[in-house]
Amino acid sequence: MMIMQPGILAPLPKVARYIEFTIQNIAALSRVMKTLQTLIDGERTVAGLGVPLIRALGKDIPGLKVFPTQVGGGVTVPSTPGALWCWLRGEDRGTLFHEERHLIERVRPALMVHQAVEGFLHAGGRDLTGYEDGTENPKGKLAEKVAIVRGQGAMLDGSSYVAVQRWVHDWKRFDEMTEQQQDIMIGRRRRNNKELSTAPTSAHVKRTAQESFQPAAFLLRRSMPWVERGESGLYFVAFGASPDPFETQLKRMVGGDDGITDALFKFTRPVTGSSYWCPPMTNGRLNLSAIGV
Repeated sequence: MMIMQPGILAPLPKVARYIEFTIQNIAALSRVMKTLQTLIDGERTVAGLGVPLIRALGKDIPGLKVFPTQVGGGVTVPSTPGALWCWLRGEDRGTLFHEERHLIERVRPALMVHQAVEGFLHAGGRDLTGYEDGTENPKGKLAEKVAIVRGQGAMLDGSSYVAVQRWVHDWKRFDEMTEQQQDIMIGRRRRNNKELSTAPTSAHVKRTAQESFQPAAFLLRRSMPWVERGESGLYFVAFGASPDPFETQLKRMVGGDDGITDALFKFTRPVTGSSYWCPPMTNGRLNLSAIGV
């Protein structure tokens, strides 16, 4: 029986490592994918496969496509496709260090690190701005329904689609705003997380209100803050049973629906963007039958 990678629905860990790989040797790819099956437990390490990897194996996953570049309202959301994405989850940074180097060494014959980012839990699940992230995340059975593929056949059921972006915050711009201006930009009060009834249409919560789309664009967010080399921001992670809800929300954020740009872009911007398919598990191993492994 195929099940989801359990780390997708699990609570956020204390620390994390997000690693994106690119292909460096196609000839070794099939062999490395068999190795990957033994390395990924789906709980401490969640894995996603990108379009470049799947196409290099001569396969296709229904619905999966290259992350869409979005342009509008003076902002650009970039597309930086990756072959493999791994989310290492844990409570101890030293342990993750050893797990990361072991993983990189084992996949090295075919894959090389494109970028690696460390995430961490802040103030119980808040962005570095102090605002709670993922406030409207679905819970329980609804979370599973939103994030996990069902009814699509034996090779796809239990899988998930994930969109990942690294957002860089401009703290000078953020600090120049008053607390009221910051709240209006987000659409919630930072001090109590209450939504502002008078928030403008440009407020982030209004731009991305999941139930306001037709059909509703529900996602399961698993984002975490990051700080590295003098930069910082949010490593955005959103799982779905389809890539469509994320693309729908992103289109509205850049003003693709009505010309109104998400106020979030006043102080932060994404510098990466990639989409992956997270295979299901069978008997504690990644089930890669959908890509012929």
